[in-house]
Amino acid sequence: MGVEPENTLRSFVAAQQAGLDLIELDLHLSKDGALVVMHDADVDRTTDGSGPIADKTLAELRALDAGRGERVPVFEEVLEAVRTPLQAEIKDVAAARALAQVMHARDLTARVEVSSFHDEAVAEIARLVPGVRTALIASRYGTDVVERAVAAGAATVCLNIRRLTLEIVEHARASGLRIIGWVVNTQDQLRLVRALELDGATTDYPEIKRTGRFTA
Repeated sequence: MGVEPENTLRSFVAAQQAGLDLIELDLHLSKDGALVVMHDADVDRTTDGSGPIADKTLAELRALDAGRGERVPVFEEVLEAVRTPLQAEIKDVAAARALAQVMHARDLTARVEVSSFHDEAVAEIARLVPGVRTALIASRYGTDVVERAVAAGAATVCLNIRRLTLEIVEHARASGLRIIGWVVNTQDQLRLVRALELDGATTDYPEIKRTGRFTA
């Protein structure tokens, strides 16, 4: 998030207060199997620590400063801190399986959409949590992203706005997919979202809500 330390409780509360429709977060597994919220696979960029998340226990991760004194949150903390619907991005099949357990235990199918860059992770969460809303994310892609999404059982494609074309939008529409553009942080990008009549967009700046309906 562009105004608070990213993937912290502070940022999620700010997004909720801004009235956004959906809050996106990123999930990784700690060494001891906890679902922790952080974008990168390493802690270096967003905390005062270093090294891969997967090599650290939850206790070790919680001891880090994630910005302005914030701790690295676990997924369940975010569920308690905000009531806004969530889009949880998972990085692999192992995270899909851990998330599926939480979703079943807390009956989160209606509240949490699950997304991933990885087709197999999308397919796995769809298999484990029947009825879950899923999205395939892509940065560098062609029209084949539509076939990939359909094969994985995704209902939505989340696509890099800088590579999005009318041809891809029309192909996705013809296949019954929703289309979300990311990351929409400028007025030019916002105009493109509207011109292509996308279903929504992801932004780092909640104040853009004043000119559209987006996720953060």
